[in-house]
Amino acid sequence: MAEYKLGEVEMRFANLIWENEPLSSGELVKLCEKELDWKKSTTYTILRRVCDRELFRNENGTVTSLVSREEFEAVQSKQFVDESFGGSLPNFLAAFTSRNKLSEEEIQKLREIIEKSGGRE
Repeated sequence: MAEYKLGEVEMRFANLIWENEPLSSGELVKLCEKELDWKKSTTYTILRRVCDRELFRNENGTVTSLVSREEFEAVQSKQFVDESFGGSLPNFLAAFTSRNKLSEEEIQKLREIIEKSGGRE
C-alpha cells in the first residue's frame, strides 16, 4: 500500500466503504450524500484519493477494499508507536497507563494477546 495515513474526512469515508462493501460507486455516492452531505463530485474526488493510496479499488463501478480495516488499524498503531515512542510498545503502555488505570479484564486481555503473539509471561 502506498500510504496509510488518512485525514478525518477520508477516515469517515473509508469507514463507510468498510461497513458497506462491496458496493457500487452509485450506491457510494448516495450513501455519502446521506451520511456526509457530499455532492457526487466530492465522493469521486475522495474515492480517487483513497484508491491512489491503494486502500480501495473502484473496478467496473464496484468499490471494494484492498486493505481490511483491521490491517489498516494495525499499521496505524505500529506507525504511531514507532513515531511517538521510538517503536517501544512498553514505553507506549507505560505512558498510557500513567493516566489510565487498566481494569482486570483489560490486563487479562493483554496477557492473552501477548501469549498469542509468541511472548512468554
